[in-house]
Amino acid sequence: MSAHEIWLVDDDASIRYVMAEALQDAGYCARGFESAAAAMAELRAGALPALLFTDIRMPGASGIEFLDTLKQAHPQLPVIVMSAFTDIAATAGAYRGGAFDYVAKPFDLDEVLALVAKALPKPAAPEPAPEAPVPEATLLGDTPVMRELFRQIGRMAQLPLGVLITGETGTGKELVARALHAESPRARKPFVALNTAAIPSELLESELFGHEAGAFTGATARRLGRFEQADGGTLFLDEIGDMPAALQTRLLRVLAEGEFYRVGGRELIKVDVRVIAATHQPLEALVADKRFREDLLHRLNVLRLRLPPLRERPADIPLLAAHFFARAAAQLGAPAKRASPRLLAAMQAYAWPGNVRELENACWRLASGTAHNRLDLEDWQPATAAPAPAMAGGGWESQLAHEALALLQQGRSEIHPELKARFEQALLEAALQFTRGRRQQAAQLLGLGRNTLTRKLGAKRAPKDET
Repeated sequence: MSAHEIWLVDDDASIRYVMAEALQDAGYCARGFESAAAAMAELRAGALPALLFTDIRMPGASGIEFLDTLKQAHPQLPVIVMSAFTDIAATAGAYRGGAFDYVAKPFDLDEVLALVAKALPKPAAPEPAPEAPVPEATLLGDTPVMRELFRQIGRMAQLPLGVLITGETGTGKELVARALHAESPRARKPFVALNTAAIPSELLESELFGHEAGAFTGATARRLGRFEQADGGTLFLDEIGDMPAALQTRLLRVLAEGEFYRVGGRELIKVDVRVIAATHQPLEALVADKRFREDLLHRLNVLRLRLPPLRERPADIPLLAAHFFARAAAQLGAPAKRASPRLLAAMQAYAWPGNVRELENACWRLASGTAHNRLDLEDWQPATAAPAPAMAGGGWESQLAHEALALLQQGRSEIHPELKARFEQALLEAALQFTRGRRQQAAQLLGLGRNTLTRKLGAKRAPKDET
């Protein structure tokens, strides 16, 4: 029952009774008074309701006079005035006196209860919980290949040498560059990133080296380039393989001498910058095609890091998916989604040509496009193309991956023993077919003992063995 006590001041006992019953049925405490004087006596004794109803026309003090007295002593007390004699003067007098609202008799009890809920003091809103921090974008992985990558990053970060990061699109090359900077002695200095493929070639020189006022049309003021912005820190040049040949020559000079001129400038600018470059292209092949300077490649390729594609570390997918679901939940203000074992298994069987970036986008689609928190395979498939197996070459590995994915999509579990047995059976039968049923020879070709081959064949009888 509500702790709110509501007073009913009216000389009509039937009104008091009907309202008290309705209020008590709704969970409130109700007290009735036949006059303003009786209610005032209780107030002087120290009692105070949460809400008060008063009639206008009563013996003794009128409701308007009572309202004036109440508001002087208890200005925060909500008062609702009611009367069977509704006119402009009475209504205006009630609101002018500070009434919360005015009710004309006869009234609908449901409307009165709605008005009560509106007039009663609202409990203080709890302090809003602090927003959950959005997990930072970071390198994640627990597979051997990622643990080795982390080890290399930790070692290379301490060295004052350039690094060339190679890897397919979406593998996280900029995250690696940021990690190399954050763990280096330059960590307190700027980290400046530039995607050389995203800048038009005619503007790239100015982006890198800055320009003087009047150097070209539209250059109304001096502008510092990325090299000057990164002075003392790290400059990350992404997609370095797309850099025009003329700029490759200028970049080579900066790497060799640590100095350059702004576009249109005569002042020699000296900088101390560690350059980390990245590419998804085979630079050696570009060098062979005369599209990339060999001496620049040698300058950039002092230290080298290869980022593995996601298909080479499918065991990291559950960890990555959970991280992306947590990031999406924090930014959407919703509970984090959870992927079912079936969905995770299908994700691990998918090739992810867009690598970690594609996985992140898929997780965002799932987080924002589904109402339920537990995600299953059916939720993912509409948001992606039909999952391709991780081994896409048309060989037996591809067929095996297709078969495994089909079983998983059917809701099957513990499929490893079944597929392993079928694989071995096909292998044994192929060997026996090749040796025309000679078990001893088949076992030798397979690298098995004859008894092992016989046991694996089980009760199946092969043709008469010829040794």
